[in-house]
Amino acid sequence: MSVGARLVDDTELPGWLRPLVGRIDGAVLTDLIPGGVPPAPSAARRASVLILLGDGPDGPDVLLTGRAGTLRSHAGQPAFPGGGRDPGEDAVATAVREAEEETGLDPSSVRPVATMPDLYLGASSYLVTPVVAHWHTPGPVRAVDPAETAVVARVPLSVLADPAHRGRVRHSSGYVGPAFDVAGLIVWGFTGGLVDAVLRAGGWHRPWDRGRFLELPPLGRALPDPEAGHLAEADGVAGPDRTAAG
Repeated sequence: MSVGARLVDDTELPGWLRPLVGRIDGAVLTDLIPGGVPPAPSAARRASVLILLGDGPDGPDVLLTGRAGTLRSHAGQPAFPGGGRDPGEDAVATAVREAEEETGLDPSSVRPVATMPDLYLGASSYLVTPVVAHWHTPGPVRAVDPAETAVVARVPLSVLADPAHRGRVRHSSGYVGPAFDVAGLIVWGFTGGLVDAVLRAGGWHRPWDRGRFLELPPLGRALPDPEAGHLAEADGVAGPDRTAAG
């Protein structure tokens, strides 16, 4: 069983990020995500996602992407940047590389600060390591490949923690879990569970109505128009032809 690990000293972190990293360090999965997930088989493929946190105009925010609606798996769904591990890479290198490929961010602006316990995704047979990083010098980001990524957004944690934007979803598979309604875009599943864990571990959690259920959009539904500028109530939203300010 993997455990969370701190990668930097507290003195290298802004004050708002220290509680989250402190809770992750040494934590097992059930400390962060009640109930955990099924154990991974030995043949599971390795992958990473980047939970990139920056200090935006409206307080701490997180970088999310929206998968293209034409993809074969998880089409149109919000996600953290990430993907499969290349030979010779560790979890941190994979997360930063994938984020650069998907959003065009400058890797030198990112300081990985902790790794969360691994999570196994049975549907894709991936064992995923969430890497938490501090975006110490935010810069422009965009959807680099529109065939893979439809939108890139900095979303304030205060927006995600707002009870008016929270609920749960019920999937036909039997899955029930936390979800977030951000400008009509439903963040749920693996990503929603991680967002919920970050809010609770970092001290941003606010009480919300667990009896409220949000409606899942049809599979592959198009993402909101990035020109509408309403996904992030902070620095911006970027599609393939637009760059969000840092």
